[in-house]
Formats: sequence, C-alpha cells, structure tokens
Amino acid sequence: MSLQGPLVIVAEAPPGELAGTMSTAGAFPIVDATPANASGAIAAAKPGAILLADEAACADQNLGEWLSQNITPLAPIVPVLACVAEDQDVAYSEALPVNAGEKSEFVAARLSAALRARTLHGSVLRRAATAPKDGDPLPDVPRNDPLDDATVIVAGRGRAYPALSVAIGEHAGVIGTLSIEAAARYLKARDTDGLVFGDGFGPRNVEAFLIAVSEDTRYRDLPIGVLGDNITLPDVEYPNIVRAADPARLAARILPYIRLHAFEERLRRILQSFDKNGIIDPATGLLRADVFVRELERAISDARERTTGLSIARFAFDPDMGARAEMDAARLVSRMVRNVDFGCRDDDGSILIAFTETDLRHAHVIARRIASVLKHTMLVPGQKREATAPSVTLATRKSADSVASLLARVTAPPIAAE
Repeated sequence: MSLQGPLVIVAEAPPGELAGTMSTAGAFPIVDATPANASGAIAAAKPGAILLADEAACADQNLGEWLSQNITPLAPIVPVLACVAEDQDVAYSEALPVNAGEKSEFVAARLSAALRARTLHGSVLRRAATAPKDGDPLPDVPRNDPLDDATVIVAGRGRAYPALSVAIGEHAGVIGTLSIEAAARYLKARDTDGLVFGDGFGPRNVEAFLIAVSEDTRYRDLPIGVLGDNITLPDVEYPNIVRAADPARLAARILPYIRLHAFEERLRRILQSFDKNGIIDPATGLLRADVFVRELERAISDARERTTGLSIARFAFDPDMGARAEMDAARLVSRMVRNVDFGCRDDDGSILIAFTETDLRHAHVIARRIASVLKHTMLVPGQKREATAPSVTLATRKSADSVASLLARVTAPPIAAE
C-alpha cells in the first residue's frame, strides 16, 4: 500500500534522500522535525506514522517518554520506525527498528507494511462504532499485551540457539526446532507471529526456504529474524526481515515486529467475530462458551428429530502447561475443527468440541487425531521437554439427553489419549 497520510520525520539534519523516497511512495504531507521540537510537530500534524531517522532521534529519552505517553495509547495505532545503529537501543521501546544505513526503499517498504496494521485497526474501530447502531453485539476484546499471546518458531542448532530461544521465550511462546524441515511443517500447521533462524544451517538452505516463504501471500508480513549476516536476500521484498549478530540483540530487534503481527492477528479475529454477529471469541477463534451451549441445544434437537448421531469431546490439559499453552491449543483447534462441527474454550481452559452427525466410533478417531496434532504442535512451557497429549473424554448423545446431561458426561475423570 502507498504511504498515504501525514508523516513526521525526526532527525537532527534534514533527511533529503529519505524524505524524497517517502514522498515518491505517497506520503503527504511530510513534516521534518528535530528531536527538540518533535513533540509539537507531531501533535500539530497528527501523522499516520513517525520515522526516527537518525541516532539522535532514536536515543532522545525525552522524546521516547513523550511518545510512550501520547502515541502508544492512540487508536488506530501510529507506527513508529527507528533507524538505529546495531549496537544502539531505542528510547521508545515500541518502535520498529530498522538498521541504520538501510536503503531508503527498504525503509519505505517496512513503513508500508506497518501501515497495513494501522488500516486494519481503523477498520475494527469503525465496525465497533457502527455495531451498536446496527444492533450487533460487541465482541469481548482481549486487553492484554499481544506479545503475551504471540507464538514464534525459532530454528537453529548452533551455539547461539539456546540463548536465542531463551531471549525470545522470555516474552513470547516459542516453538523450537533443530531443522529447517520441521520449521516448514510448523509454519504450515499453525498460526505463528514470527520466524527466527539462528546459527547452524547452511546459508543456501535458509535462503531457499525464505524465498519459498516469500512467495506465499499468507506470510507477506511475517516477521523474519536472521542471526548473522551470511544470508543474502533482496531486502525490499522482505520488509519485515530483521538481522543482528547477537542473539539478545536479534530478540530485542524482532520482538516489536512480533508484537505488531500478533496485534494484527487479534484484529482479524475481532473482524471475524463481527462478521459472525459476535459469536466468535476473538482470543481463540472458537465459539464463545455461552454460544456453544446454545448451539449444542440446537444440535441435540436436530439429532433427535433426524435420528442422527451427535458426539462431544472435552480436551483437558496438564495444569502445568499454563494459560499461554492452553490458549495456543485453542487456536490450533479452531483451525482443525470441521465446518460441520463447533467448539469452545471452557472456563477451566479445557476445549469442548461437538461432532455433528457423528457416532462415538468416528468421534473417537477424530478426537485422537486432534489430540495427536496438539501434542506435536502446541506450545511447550519452558520447564517441559515436550508436550503431553491432552486428556480426552468422549460422550455420544442418548435419546433422553439434554445439554446439561451430555456435558456432565464429559466432565468425568478423563482418559489420556495415546
């Protein structure tokens, strides 16, 4: 997308070439400001994006605090890009870092990608404003930091891999893998908010994989982190690629992009909830628990009238797995549930799925398949070496069943899935 709308560029010296590239890309008007007068210029221009274009702008603590107080709370979001030296920290913690010295075309491409998130946020806000007038319910929007719900694939098998996994895992959920092939399987099987490559792989193999990823439009805005500088890619075609020589620095550089991507995914789930008249839980992509009960009542009635099968399964997790892993499992299930079935995340973190027109034998096959995918794909807490399969309790409808009696039969002590 073009860089439409006002853009404020903050730098000690006039950013001639960079401003010219941004203007060519569609940004208008472009307001130049120094760190000293940036707050006034930003407040007056009400920009769609802000660019900290030099070391002085990135390091200015007063400006960083002002941005945190006045820009972070805004809705829709106002992306802030920071052209920062590799060994420098940015005073504004939520800035999207760009290595100093990058081509201006690359900076424009990265800003364009960030503005897509702003546009998506604006769409959600418009839907939220018109929903009450149209009589539509508002979804229960998550309020926590999107980074708390983010999932990142970290691949590597060299000396830096453990440090890289720990640095990312302190802030987001990590799916670790020692091979490129496994990283590809995880990327295909699940939603992810970042892909990070450490050391230990041949450069050509990584390049070939990332080129294949770039050709899939689903991963257009996926943040990609690369440790070291031995991977050569056409950067303008990878606007969210992040490079650093140190694991901790790479984590610090890519985490703002992971947060932004997780926020975009949250916004898409909210839009899906609006499209479904508020019945979808934006946190999981499954039905809200109260809606699940209503749908189950209808399904029982239909099965009774048509004398068809109806089965229900509860997937319960090890309490040590934690809320993040349980939420991740719910999102995985939302991708696996058949179109004719429906599910929800219960208050205790377990997942309920109703299998329509399905007898107990076929429900058992489906449930075991889902349990197996969860075991091998869901997040694993740091203290565990591997995930355990969820415990599964199955029940099928009997002629005299009500919603309460059918649900009661799947709250019994579960049997572990193999």
